[in-house]
Amino acid sequence: MAQALFYTAPGQAELREVALDPLSEGQVEVRTLFSAISRGTERLIFQGLVPEGEYQRMRAPMQAGDFPFPVKYGYAAAGVVEAGPDHLLGRHVFALHPHQDRFRVPAGAVLDLPENVPASRAVLAANAETALNAVWDADIQPGMRVLVLGAGLLGCLIAAFLSRIHSDVDLTDKLSNPGVAVADFPVNFVSAEALGQGPGPGYDVVFHTTGAPEALQRALDLLAFEGRVVELSWYGERPVHLMLGGAFHANRLTIQSSQVGHVAPARRATTSRRDRLVQALGMLDDPRLDALITEEVAFADLAGEISRLLAPGAPGIATRIRY
Repeated sequence: MAQALFYTAPGQAELREVALDPLSEGQVEVRTLFSAISRGTERLIFQGLVPEGEYQRMRAPMQAGDFPFPVKYGYAAAGVVEAGPDHLLGRHVFALHPHQDRFRVPAGAVLDLPENVPASRAVLAANAETALNAVWDADIQPGMRVLVLGAGLLGCLIAAFLSRIHSDVDLTDKLSNPGVAVADFPVNFVSAEALGQGPGPGYDVVFHTTGAPEALQRALDLLAFEGRVVELSWYGERPVHLMLGGAFHANRLTIQSSQVGHVAPARRATTSRRDRLVQALGMLDDPRLDALITEEVAFADLAGEISRLLAPGAPGIATRIRY
């Protein structure tokens, strides 16, 4: 038997006992050490805002139950292999698995952690994969002016990854202090107030990660001629209202969707989804990224804490679950 978190109704969650299927050949049993909450997606699920037409596309790889409720959901678990093929025994691994204290999956569903990526940081891998895919989608060229709008987990990861390859990256958030030492990374933090003064510098690419429908308009307003917004926010059933008159057509602006369900077109021919996740795990070799994990809660307390953790405007960046 194992324990897992289930979203059971709008605004409700509980820990439930689940039976583990017999361990078959080619499977591993993992004792979970840590998992992480994906705030944007799990908030929409918790609130019951997954559109009916997206029920299948929104399924997590190891999800149990069906939308809207009850569902066992999540995709960021790191643990240690305690049963399975000999070469994996004792290995620390990452899996796209919901919040559960022990689980059994095919051996191919887990990835060895790189030697310099601890399990406590590896729980960022799912978000890191989304961030890496967005950087590939954006196809940043030398000399481009780039802004990341939203200093949540995804925005900070994009900024951190961009800083490895690009020298002119700005990061902004509605909060004057987003809760992370952005000075640790070679990016420029620009306050929302500073961006609000005048038309802005004119960015070639703006990554929009806030999840706020009204902020997408601001992203468009900050673009230079033929600029692009790389849109990473997912709104569920919430409508998004945009002003597409004015400069939108005259300046030949673009809104480009970026979503982790497919590898970015420029890499798709040579990179599988597993390859991309391996690369994302490898990019978590930077200890500075530990600053993005701003809270840790015990798994036993998760059901009671989840309303607070997923509340709109909840403080902090990433929440890690300790088992």
